[in-house]
Amino acid sequence: MKKKINWYIFNAFNKTLGRLASVIACIIIGKHQINFSPHFSCGDKVIIINAKHILLGSKKNNKTYISYSGYPGGKKVNKVSELIKKRPEFLIRKAVLGMLPKNSFKKKIKNLYIFPNNRHNIKNVSNVKYFS
Repeated sequence: MKKKINWYIFNAFNKTLGRLASVIACIIIGKHQINFSPHFSCGDKVIIINAKHILLGSKKNNKTYISYSGYPGGKKVNKVSELIKKRPEFLIRKAVLGMLPKNSFKKKIKNLYIFPNNRHNIKNVSNVKYFS
C-alpha cells in the first residue's frame, strides 16, 4: 500500500513551545489521520520555520539543560536564554522528543526539519499544508 506523504509547514513565530510540540508530535506519529495504526508508518513530515522566535514564558530565565561528558569536571549547564540564541532548533527537537511515545516512534524524529529563520531549503516538497 503506497501512501502519499504530506508536508506540514509551521511558523513558530510567537507560538508557545509545549503547545506547538504536542501538535507536531501527533502529526509525526500520524494520529491526526483516520487510518492511524501503530504498526503501520502513517506519519507525515514537518518543517518548522522561525524557530528562534518561539515563546518560552517563565522558563526562559529559570530552566537549564545539563549534559555530562563522563569525565571529571565534564558537566555543562546551559540556560534556555542562551540556547534560544545559539541553537533554537535544539529546544524544539527536545520538546517534541519528550512528547513522542517511548518506543520505536522516537525514530520518526527524522521527519522533523527545523530552521531558525523564515526560509527553508527543502526541495521537492509536495502536498504542503501551512500553519501560521
